[in-house]
Amino acid sequence: MAERRLDFIGLGRAAVDLYGEQVGGRLEDMGSFAKYIGGSPTNTAIGGARLGLRTAVIARVGDEHMGRFVRETLAAEGVDVSHVKTDPARLTALVILGIRDRDTFPLIFYRENCADMAVAPEDFDPAFIASSKALLTSGTHFSTESTYRTSRTAMDYAKAAGTRIVLDIDYRPVLWGLTGRGMGENRFVADDTVTQHLQSIVPDCDLIVGTEEEFHIAGGTTDTLAALGKVRELTGALLVLKRGPKGCVVFPDAIPNSLEKGIVGRGFAIEVYNILGAGDAFMGGFLRGWLRDEPLETCCTYANACGAIVVSRHACSPEAPSWFELRDYLEKGSPHFRLREDARLNHIHWATNRHGEWPEVRALAFDHRAQLEEIAERNGANRERIKDFKGLIGSALEEADDGTPGVGALIDGTYGEDVLARLTGTGRWLARPVELPGSRPLDFEAGENVALALREWPLEQVVKCLVFFHPDDPEDLRAAQIDKLKILQSATLKTRHELMIEAITPNGLAVDATTTARTLACFYEAGVFPDWWKLPAPAGGEAGWRHIEEVIERHDPHCRGVLLLGLDASLAELDASFTTARRMKWCKGFAVGRSIFRAAADKWFAGRIDDAAATAEIAASYRQVVDLWRAA
Repeated sequence: MAERRLDFIGLGRAAVDLYGEQVGGRLEDMGSFAKYIGGSPTNTAIGGARLGLRTAVIARVGDEHMGRFVRETLAAEGVDVSHVKTDPARLTALVILGIRDRDTFPLIFYRENCADMAVAPEDFDPAFIASSKALLTSGTHFSTESTYRTSRTAMDYAKAAGTRIVLDIDYRPVLWGLTGRGMGENRFVADDTVTQHLQSIVPDCDLIVGTEEEFHIAGGTTDTLAALGKVRELTGALLVLKRGPKGCVVFPDAIPNSLEKGIVGRGFAIEVYNILGAGDAFMGGFLRGWLRDEPLETCCTYANACGAIVVSRHACSPEAPSWFELRDYLEKGSPHFRLREDARLNHIHWATNRHGEWPEVRALAFDHRAQLEEIAERNGANRERIKDFKGLIGSALEEADDGTPGVGALIDGTYGEDVLARLTGTGRWLARPVELPGSRPLDFEAGENVALALREWPLEQVVKCLVFFHPDDPEDLRAAQIDKLKILQSATLKTRHELMIEAITPNGLAVDATTTARTLACFYEAGVFPDWWKLPAPAGGEAGWRHIEEVIERHDPHCRGVLLLGLDASLAELDASFTTARRMKWCKGFAVGRSIFRAAADKWFAGRIDDAAATAEIAASYRQVVDLWRAA
């Protein structure tokens, strides 16, 4: 097929999934829920994008918070959202789901007059459909007269343009009005009307994918071979039968007298944790091969591996593998029957699917607590005034922000809670400390319940942890600190926050060009893989940096990078450290604080300058540091 801008366009459901976080109980007893994007074609578009396909979605979302979440998440995943329309009259579709056991997954669809069921022919045009190699439709979007008309229009455009048509049968009896509304988990109800409806669609398809139950409804019989045979009578499409743990079978031609005589793609031996979303990942994997004209056996391998990875985890599209992750799993496998317990694979999944690119970060760090308490006390000021001063620093950052990507801040929740809330959601890079100031061995400000504390943090806030560490510390001290970091890493993975470790050698201990690099190696070898490092300029200058870079390259090539901290350095000292750091691949920016605000803090707490003067002085100092960084 001639090159087209898109690989496939998904048409149909775009929703928000609320997954119960308590596993093994009734949906009635769920106490908390995790929010993810959902909807079959939307999940597949994300899964395809993660595998390197150029995908788009045609759908509608509400003009509200959930609709913006769907649109922003799709865009962050690299999915084209130019045809995700905002419907001012309807709310975004919602699904509430739970995991009761390996066979029971209760769910409730909230789809009464929802936005995605109102998608209409005027939401797209022939040129957009023609820009794609394939159009992905789903059975749900043939269940009402209006969605049938819309899907048919898109299919007509596709046929005229030579765009291949893919049908995910995606049969949900509740969405066809065949069960009570509380029976969303029911996967099959025989119905002649639905069968006739689907049989009017399949002749125009090039690829049809479904489970045995889904081919039963399409074929009008619960005999799987007979159902496949009926569908084959109606269409020359490639038929793909999903068989769960058994893998899949593909039928490019006539249906044989045994399923095993089709092209069999073997499944993967893993624990089934949650079947919801696995079929969407399967479709993404199959399309990754099919749209690149790879052998059908390869398409099956991609599809089954993607389904296995997702079925072993909690959610739908968030669990879909990246192309790097999929290749790693196919090449190396996993020693774990429960894939979600494979720390190596989990790290690859997290690190290769993070949202947002930060090629540079220029952060104003004012998460200081003890240092500002000392300044306030020295000048006879009440500690409560620290909150006001942090508000001024935040205003200075806003004033100095020139609009170029990469402006950021480190802010604490003790004195900086108000300004932290003000800056969250503004598109700036943000981090927040979790350590108890000055603790060695490391302790957390929230105590042992750090994971519970992080549950309250917005997802965009990076968890920053300062640890005073030397690779030659006594073994018990080293072990205690590393254990704390492992606890923290486990917590951040569960709460879906990025982690930044700030590693500083305690004063008075011997350092050389290898000290910082050896510290990083200690953490990596213990299984601690932060997204970011925040480090002082290493001893030995460029040689110290080379040692750091070698350790990162060897242990975690997916690391976000290193931010250089200031440690109250003068501008001349910063200039010298920037000049060296800017030549290093892994140094992505700086996180500097007291070098920028200390002078203004002394004067403001002493009453020698007012708010406006302090704000202006801090803004000017921040600009100076940015200029030094850029000049370097």
